[in-house]
Amino acid sequence: MSKPLFYGKQHISQNDVDAVLDTLKSDFLTQGPKVKQFEEALRTKVTADYAVACSNGTAALHLACLSLGVGVGDEVWVPAISFVASANCALYTGATVSFLDVEPLSGNLCVDDLSKKLARAAEQNRLPKAVVVVHMAGLPCDMQAIANLCRPLGIAIIEDAAHALGSTYINQAIGACQYSDITTFSFHPVKSITSAEGGMVLTNNPELAQKIRTLCSHGISKTNFTTDTQYPSWYYEQQELGYNYRLSDLHAALGLSQLDKLDDFVHQRQALASRYKQALAELTWQTSPTRGSSAFHLAIAFFPKDRRDQIYLALKEQGIHCQLHYMPIYRQPYHDVGATNYVRFPGAEAYFSTALSLPLFPDLTHNDQDRVIEAIKELI
Repeated sequence: MSKPLFYGKQHISQNDVDAVLDTLKSDFLTQGPKVKQFEEALRTKVTADYAVACSNGTAALHLACLSLGVGVGDEVWVPAISFVASANCALYTGATVSFLDVEPLSGNLCVDDLSKKLARAAEQNRLPKAVVVVHMAGLPCDMQAIANLCRPLGIAIIEDAAHALGSTYINQAIGACQYSDITTFSFHPVKSITSAEGGMVLTNNPELAQKIRTLCSHGISKTNFTTDTQYPSWYYEQQELGYNYRLSDLHAALGLSQLDKLDDFVHQRQALASRYKQALAELTWQTSPTRGSSAFHLAIAFFPKDRRDQIYLALKEQGIHCQLHYMPIYRQPYHDVGATNYVRFPGAEAYFSTALSLPLFPDLTHNDQDRVIEAIKELI
């Protein structure tokens, strides 16, 4: 049987291995220089003012919500199509979550639905504390339009860019925070680059950056003290209830090595996605960005609603492991919104019933991609 092909896979080269081994032999396995180097390199890459590394993308989202003061009594709006972490980050703080519909051929937040929901919320004096914006599969959302709606109302914007490191919007890298308060990244193995596990929080606001850094490490400060008493260098203060969300130097060393290859990874993903679209022109594909570029974390194609699952299973039997990204979060049993409410999200329902992510990663060979293409051609 042919080797299995998965929807995503990391690329690890010898220099990645060497970077981790060098750090393993160094004086610091954690809280050492590599974390700061990784933060500075990524901050510079996306042209943000501040960056704080953390243990994973979910921790990054949680820190974003905490730093913005999201808590009990607040509401956070989240696009219906995303991984559950995009909503969980607000729930962890005690806030409630309300869902926004998405565009059926992109999976991105529907600006028209946001506009209408904001108008209703303003009339009821129930505006959200924050809106989470997810760049689905790396496809940039219309951040300018979203900011024009939210900023005049004092609503914070969090970019969940777990899929979008390497994407651009209006000639700027996603992560520059031009139209948001905070951007978060994930370095899970299937993302644009990997640190095995890891995340990053970026902002241009110095107060938010300091808050995020303190919350990331137990709520402890080693520099900004509440007392004028002079203590030796061992002194530190826990100033609030924080978390142990720190990234280790081992993870940072891998992330730093991978970051050097980001541009090549994105170029390879874009070329493979273009090749899929040319070879399978009879399929409908995720909408192309109009004011930027996608890093193509995923290659999302749309199949007939009555055949999508059949095609998924047939490909799986051939060792081609596709995936659905994602079932609407409101359909998860935890949220229990009730099937009668699904009609409130026509875009999300249309996306959910037809989308499928095909194998796409930098090491995917043309021969392996042709195998996927030919299998799909036979099935459709």
